[in-house]
Amino acid sequence: MDALLETPDGRVVGIEVKAGATVRTEDLAGLRHLANLLGPRFVAGYVLYTGQQTLPFGDRLCALPSTPCGT
Repeated sequence: MDALLETPDGRVVGIEVKAGATVRTEDLAGLRHLANLLGPRFVAGYVLYTGQQTLPFGDRLCALPSTPCGT
């Protein structure tokens, strides 16, 4: 887990950053663990990667393309 964002009311978003252009199910293991620990407090988990597509990985989990600023 690279970052956790928590709102004042306790909701949490987890962020994982990958340097690769592909995302595997295993890459979301930490986010899934966090979701199981937090239950309804877990709002979403995101994997940022160098690929080009938004990929769903189940309930409240997805991979998002990261692009450099200004491109």
